[in-house]
Amino acid sequence: MQRVDCDVLVVGSGAAGLATAVCAAHRGLRVVVAEKEPVFGGTTALSGGWMWVPNNGPARRAGVEDSVEKARTYLLHEAGPHFDAERVESFLAAAPRAVEFYETRTALEFDLGPTFADYHPDAPGGMPGGRSVVARPFDGRALGREIARLRPPLREITFLGMMIGSGKELQHFFNVTRSPVSMWYVGRLLLKFARDMILYRRPMRLVNGNALIGRLAKSCFDRNVPIWTGAPVTRLLTDAQGRVTGARVEASAGPSEVHAARGVVIAAGGFPQDAVRRKELLPHAPSGHEHVSPAPPGNTGDGLRLGEAAGGVVDTSLPHAAALVPVSRPLRPDGTSGTFPHFVDRYKPGIIAVTRSGRRFANEANSYHDFCQAMIRRCAEEGSENAAWLVADHRAYRKYGLGFAKPAPVPYGHLVRSGYLLTGRTLAELAARFGADARQLEQTVADFNRHARLGEDPEFRRGTTAYNRSLGDPDHRPNPSLGPLDEGPFFAVRLHIGDLGTFAGLRTNGNGEVLGRDGRAIGGLYAVGNDALSIMGGNYPGPGITLGPAITFGYIIARHLAGAND
Repeated sequence: MQRVDCDVLVVGSGAAGLATAVCAAHRGLRVVVAEKEPVFGGTTALSGGWMWVPNNGPARRAGVEDSVEKARTYLLHEAGPHFDAERVESFLAAAPRAVEFYETRTALEFDLGPTFADYHPDAPGGMPGGRSVVARPFDGRALGREIARLRPPLREITFLGMMIGSGKELQHFFNVTRSPVSMWYVGRLLLKFARDMILYRRPMRLVNGNALIGRLAKSCFDRNVPIWTGAPVTRLLTDAQGRVTGARVEASAGPSEVHAARGVVIAAGGFPQDAVRRKELLPHAPSGHEHVSPAPPGNTGDGLRLGEAAGGVVDTSLPHAAALVPVSRPLRPDGTSGTFPHFVDRYKPGIIAVTRSGRRFANEANSYHDFCQAMIRRCAEEGSENAAWLVADHRAYRKYGLGFAKPAPVPYGHLVRSGYLLTGRTLAELAARFGADARQLEQTVADFNRHARLGEDPEFRRGTTAYNRSLGDPDHRPNPSLGPLDEGPFFAVRLHIGDLGTFAGLRTNGNGEVLGRDGRAIGGLYAVGNDALSIMGGNYPGPGITLGPAITFGYIIARHLAGAND
């Protein structure tokens, strides 16, 4: 058995793990990162990569007025009875300093989402934008050979394998056939992508979560932090007093005992692919298999089990154990089903969502978590399966796309033949395709259209918040999120319930230390990211509420491991 000595062992290589590693290395600690899968990046590498960090430096420099007090008010409203004062205060105090650290001491650079609103911007303390940042696009060639070990993006949200940034960049793709400027912009990106595929066999322009991981990994490598891949941690090592002193790692070079003088940090990504815990904690998945997650297959709850074995407690008291998102299942070339998270299409004019009853059930332009909660409630009321369908008319579909089905001029016949994209010349014909009540669907669309032409939605008030409008079509009037469905043929895509990460996790304190059953910190054991109980109280207040706390608590944990006060 090989022995490896270090100060800190980090279990997992998503944003939470790599952020902790680079912060600890900056403070002079010897760090090893152990990743179960053959690639590094975790769920972060597949994600949009946004980070919710109130009162951040990029926002202040852009003139956004925010404060700790305002953010605290918002989180108190959002978390309700599950508000964790100690950890929230720790997060709010450290978040601006963490962002400054990453900007000045690492390869991480941020772009601000000035109009990317909190998901409940009209709630006390809510903001119409400025609390969310994303990693600036990154040239993957800076990683050298290590680019081969970076987890590629989720293929379903790429275009021919090319990553597309959110915000203005995505808008250029929507306008490519209508704007010479957008055509030039997209054409330039496609040429770079073609060059990269010829020279490197993968895109080198990294955006979103891939850019965040690329920048954090570059920072780790610059500080000589090894990232072991194909190296699952199988058990923690403890001393006679119960302090965690390291772990057994099944590294590719052979089994190793890693002795970590300062501690072990669990950052293994929660339990999105653990069918047993899903069955226990997700009511909409009674067998554990009705839930569809785009998370990597290795996110099977290993970190939670390691923490429990050391005396930690997985807190399951939150009203929602996961951050839910609607997903559809396009067929891949190898015959397997992919996962497409619906972040953008629901907000566009000319698109609505219905259950099999043919009725709408939610404000389609609300957050994915709120949308899924409404979908689950309606399906329970109707006694039907947890499924819904996004419905679009021809004009909306060809302008904005529908899920994995891309807008014009991209062909879609193969998606119809595979059964992913349903179509009908009339609404009644479309309803028959997915077994909906045809008369009710026709009535639903007629009622919706009558008000949508005026930019109104009296049933669900779609388009009345800054968040609803921020992801609509800025060129559509009078309401960027509302438009009638009146031009056949009509199209539909089936939606399932999925997640963007899990909320239930190990109980921790304001330093990120794992707490035992007696409420005391377990010496030498920390948890961060989705392995730690969410500070959001089982709610989803804004874009990046998983990754923002992840990089902030990585900073906090590293500071505590080093015994620092700054």
